[in-house]
Amino acid sequence: MHGRRAFLGTLAAVPAYLAADALGATNNLPRLGVVVSATGPGGPDQALATVRRFGFPTCQLHVGPAPPDLATPIRSASAKYQVEVTALMTLGSGRMVWNLREGPETIGIVPRATRAARIDALKRASDLAKACSVKAIHTHCGFIPESPNDPLYAEVLGAMGDVVKYCRANGQTFLCETGQETPITLLRAIQDLKLDNIAVNLDLANLILYGKGEPVGALDVIGKYVRGIHAKDGLYPMDPYGLGEEVPIGHGKVRFPEVIRKLKELSYSGPITIEREITGARQQTDIRDSKVYLEELIRREYLA
Repeated sequence: MHGRRAFLGTLAAVPAYLAADALGATNNLPRLGVVVSATGPGGPDQALATVRRFGFPTCQLHVGPAPPDLATPIRSASAKYQVEVTALMTLGSGRMVWNLREGPETIGIVPRATRAARIDALKRASDLAKACSVKAIHTHCGFIPESPNDPLYAEVLGAMGDVVKYCRANGQTFLCETGQETPITLLRAIQDLKLDNIAVNLDLANLILYGKGEPVGALDVIGKYVRGIHAKDGLYPMDPYGLGEEVPIGHGKVRFPEVIRKLKELSYSGPITIEREITGARQQTDIRDSKVYLEELIRREYLA
């Protein structure tokens, strides 16, 4: 989200002290991971070494403009560190303002001015994912219109369909990250597309940060389409033109025990990927603390 590009580059300094995540080896339990970037210093090797040092078996990998020459380094690093890349992420090019005033005109594939270039970036990410044997790509689609009668809604659906079909031809799932739209709007878009390879990356905090809902209720609406989770916490916005504040997991409005309980009810066993959008030592501490907290919650709820 708004701090993603900054925070992705800071994980390389995490200390090497953790062993592999025990949950990753247990059948039918969600697998923990962390968001890292293939485009920072040290490239994919440094990024996936960081994931392994944190003790995670999976990650989501930000690939920027998704150049094809990243394929070999990603494959090599994944094998070297035994880390599964569950999805490649790209936002595409152009100006993006992460707030409620300028966001609708700048984020995702909704804005007409940058739509074609961002569709191209998503297709490059799909080709890169195919070359790396990664089974999903994901992005923020943007502020999908709430009204299905808005002419822009049909345009956005056409753009989404273009990318989703491209991913289908490459054997991938296209994941829509939550945040800018309400859960019912996202459900409508998925069902209106009538394609079997579109799903949801549910960012647990984004619904709250954008004032669009909350994750427990969202799982009632779109739970059957969830194939990825961003573990993050936050507070509701107080500024009607800004976003809420991201905070450490367990300090915001995400009701994590209820979320994990609901995921168990849905038989969810996919990745839960920690995303902490700050920089520096505090980021590393919060990720380590989140790992411990989520491991305990998952064991308690899934193995009860």
